[in-house]
Amino acid sequence: MQRVVTAILSLALTVSPSFSSEVQSELESLRKQVSEQFSGRKPSLWGENVPGVRTRLAVDEKVIALTLDACGSATGKGVDTRLMDFLAREQIPATLFINARWIDANPELFRRLAANPLFEIANHGLRHKPASVSGRSIYGIEGTRDAAELVEEIELNARKIEAINGKRPRLYRSGTAYYDELAVEISHLLGHEVAGYSVLGDAGATYSAAQVKAALLGSKSGDVILCHMNHPESGTGAGVIAAVPELMRRGFRFVRMSDYPLR
Repeated sequence: MQRVVTAILSLALTVSPSFSSEVQSELESLRKQVSEQFSGRKPSLWGENVPGVRTRLAVDEKVIALTLDACGSATGKGVDTRLMDFLAREQIPATLFINARWIDANPELFRRLAANPLFEIANHGLRHKPASVSGRSIYGIEGTRDAAELVEEIELNARKIEAINGKRPRLYRSGTAYYDELAVEISHLLGHEVAGYSVLGDAGATYSAAQVKAALLGSKSGDVILCHMNHPESGTGAGVIAAVPELMRRGFRFVRMSDYPLR
């Protein structure tokens, strides 16, 4: 198995991200290898916290990771400029989980964010699908139908990000943050840690500003906060902007997810 893993990682990390016919052939080879390795295996778990999903920072310090998703759906291609300007102005690091559709809708903004060392760019998938090897759905969103489609969901967005900013993402969060345990294994094969969360910051950008603030103020050392940066009409931005100064007064420091080991 280790030889297969090594071959997959080598292919994933060294192939040019341009989508030439040669690269398409290599991608097909990658899909085939992973499909063959997982052929006949059936998942038994489904959820946000299956084994292998990293939900916290492995620290005793008073540090918190703020993560912001940009999902790219038909109604989710916006950006909360007030929130992002606040983070940049106050020098608050964050990890941004970016979907390919959001990049396509905001190419220049993505380049600016990726160039800012405060922000770590992470992988939020090609089509924002739940990570499944059997097409399992959640919230009415159909998951990837098999191992081959999951490879495409992760790998094509990883290459898209790398082609723009020159750095391959090492963290992956699926659309909806749902996984089966085999999908988590495949994510690892493709060189990604699976990034969950321990604080539900805005419930898919549905919370009011007061609810977001209250959720964030409940954070503890090592927590990973999940919020969204693509819904300026929501209460997320105002809630984060209200909570961050108070958390800092309490002695917390904000970091990117990759700044510390995960657990």
